[in-house]
Amino acid sequence: MPFRVALYYAPEPEDELWQAGCAWLGRDPATGQDLVQPRLPGIGEVTAPPRQYGFHATLKPPMRLVPGAGWAALEAVARTLAASLAPFELPRLAVADLDGFLALCPTAPSPPLRAFADAAVAGLDHFRAPPDEAELARRQRADLTAQQSQMLARWGYPDVFDTWRFHMTLTHRLDGAERRTWQAAAAAHFAPALAGRRRVESLALFTQASAAAPFRLAARLRLGAAAA
Repeated sequence: MPFRVALYYAPEPEDELWQAGCAWLGRDPATGQDLVQPRLPGIGEVTAPPRQYGFHATLKPPMRLVPGAGWAALEAVARTLAASLAPFELPRLAVADLDGFLALCPTAPSPPLRAFADAAVAGLDHFRAPPDEAELARRQRADLTAQQSQMLARWGYPDVFDTWRFHMTLTHRLDGAERRTWQAAAAAHFAPALAGRRRVESLALFTQASAAAPFRLAARLRLGAAAA
């Protein structure tokens, strides 16, 4: 069994956005291979934290599994969940400043996208082990709202349901001058991939082998009509 599992959105393998995102972070989580990053001084350091997780947007945050949980049962439930959801068009994305780090964020609200994330959070929660003291301490930030604290207590993570924001992390936290420089660089890198439209057609099941290991893409779970 993996140390942790998570449900993410990850672009389809043939999507230019998947290729651009993996190159930006310098790792393909599907193969585990390191990739050549854009020729930008310091990009390895700036992208180190998100590189560990792979190019993605979090739906069901990483979770340890309850004792006795079996991988086959978890994957079966995840596939059933995916099959119950319909594919939908993803809003256009843009490079944005999100609380000091850069991420790809939607340029318009999307009720199907929010419902997609909500279903992922609730659908596998019976496999989630309660967070231990170290996890709670790490996630119990000083700036949490009362609602986020409630989400943390109930779901093991503060940013789910009404407090969730779709984002595909590109950097660690940056100061103002760094942020402007890297935002311009990221916008240029992702511009070709972000020009087109795309549909969400799968849930991505990611796993982590140990606390220090990078996350790997274990399976793409086709959404309802996409699986037909």
